[in-house]
Amino acid sequence: MSMHITMRQFQVFEAVARHLSFTRAAEELHLTQPAVSMQVKQLAAIIDMPLFEQLGKKVYLTEVGKTLLKHSRIMLNQLNEIEHEINLLRGIEGGQLRICIASTVNYFATRLLSRFCEVHRGINISLEVINRQELIKRLEANDPDLVLMGKPPEELEVEAVPFMDNPLIVIAPPHHPMAFRKRIPIQELTGQTFVMRESGSGTRKAMQRIFNENGVATKPGIQVSSNEIVKQSVEAGLGLAVVSRHTVELELELNRLISLDIQNFPVIRKWYIAYRKGKQLSVTAKVFMAFVLSETAKPQSKS
Repeated sequence: MSMHITMRQFQVFEAVARHLSFTRAAEELHLTQPAVSMQVKQLAAIIDMPLFEQLGKKVYLTEVGKTLLKHSRIMLNQLNEIEHEINLLRGIEGGQLRICIASTVNYFATRLLSRFCEVHRGINISLEVINRQELIKRLEANDPDLVLMGKPPEELEVEAVPFMDNPLIVIAPPHHPMAFRKRIPIQELTGQTFVMRESGSGTRKAMQRIFNENGVATKPGIQVSSNEIVKQSVEAGLGLAVVSRHTVELELELNRLISLDIQNFPVIRKWYIAYRKGKQLSVTAKVFMAFVLSETAKPQSKS
């Protein structure tokens, strides 16, 4: 006897047999109940024997149905194994992903990675959080699969896709004389002391550019190598600072730092996901890139 049974028919039959309910099977498979009934009816017609019998409102498997259920589960399990092995070969599950993240991006990127790993538990991720200069060196060496960073380097040929806004703000301790003023002209920052990141920092370059454009001459303050030290220094009263709002969300919420209402601020930059031009991305890297763009496009996403 030649039987032309589809995997969809096996899937629908297995769901009905497991629930012993056409209604619950339809809900699980997101089908209408008539569509489920039709699939089972077609399967029974192919086998030429009844698969279920109904006594009152209850549905029972026939002996033929029990036999078919055993074999359908074997075939569905084999189908899942085939799908898993193909995904392994394609690099989606069990794949490798090397990501470099600019230190400023770290404040929300780790939350993105956490959500990604919940969906793709089998992926082995290598993550490095480094400053901009080191990140550009890694890009030049074509080492990471993907990088998350601010403005892409002009000196390298890279493919870069913006995925969310990066608002730069001026932060101060809560007791600063400008704390309660509104719409402060940017020129009044002249003469203020600023805590700065190291030379080569993307945030520092953006700050210097907007200050130069508006004729603001600040006093030289301390230069530090991390955003955490920038925040601690400003909180201690060592000066003001220009930072990404993403790096100070907690401190602003706790009123340990404040955002000054300065004209021309916030300066809206972009975060980018980037890689060397011409690089052949693995399926794993493509899946992660699509995930980042999808997650950050959601209205409720704050990360």
